[in-house]
Amino acid sequence: MYISIIVPCYNAAKYLPDLITSVQKQTISDWELLLIDDGSKDNTKSEIERAVKEDSRVRMISSTKNRGKGNAIIAGVSQVEGKYVAFVDADLELNPSQLEGYLQKMLDDNKDVVIGCKFHKDSKLDYPFKRKVISMGYYIMLLVLFHLNVKDTQTGLKVFRVEAIKPVAHLVRTSGFAYDIELLVAIHRRGFTIAQMPV
Repeated sequence: MYISIIVPCYNAAKYLPDLITSVQKQTISDWELLLIDDGSKDNTKSEIERAVKEDSRVRMISSTKNRGKGNAIIAGVSQVEGKYVAFVDADLELNPSQLEGYLQKMLDDNKDVVIGCKFHKDSKLDYPFKRKVISMGYYIMLLVLFHLNVKDTQTGLKVFRVEAIKPVAHLVRTSGFAYDIELLVAIHRRGFTIAQMPV
C-alpha cells in the first residue's frame, strides 16, 4: 500500500459521493481510503457502507459518539497500511487531485510532512481577511512558543511519512480544530521536517 487517505466525516453524507469519486480519479494508483464516521446523525454511515461494498480500497471506521476531528484522525492513523498518510476534508474544499504534487514535493525535497498553505504565494483561492488575521496570529504564536515556522496549520490537505505521524498521533490530547497544531508541533519537536505547498 502506497498511500492511506484519511477523511474524518461528521454529517458528511451529502459530500461523500463526490469525495469518493474524486479520490478514485486522482492519479495515485495504489491507495486506500479510510472514511471515519464520527458519530454522524445523518446517512454518513450508510453512504460509507455502500462505498465499501462497491470498492475494496474503501474502509470504514465508525464511532457511535461524536468525539471530534482529532479523535477521528487518531482512529484512522492507528489502522493505516500505507507508506504515506494523507488527510483530506470531507467537504472537498481541497481536491484530492493535489495529492500527487504533495507526494512529489516530499520525495524531491526529502521532507517528512507536506501541508497545504493558503498563504503560499502560489495559492489560488479567496480567503476572508478576518481569517487571514486569525491565521497570522496563530503563526506568530507558534513561531514564538514552539519555533514552528508553519504559516497555515488548519488547511485540510496534509501528507505525512508514516514513520513521522504514527508514533505521535495517539499522544495528541486535543480533539477539536487545534489537533492539527498539536500534531505538527509534536512532529517538529522530534526533528521531522515540514514543507508547505500552495492550494
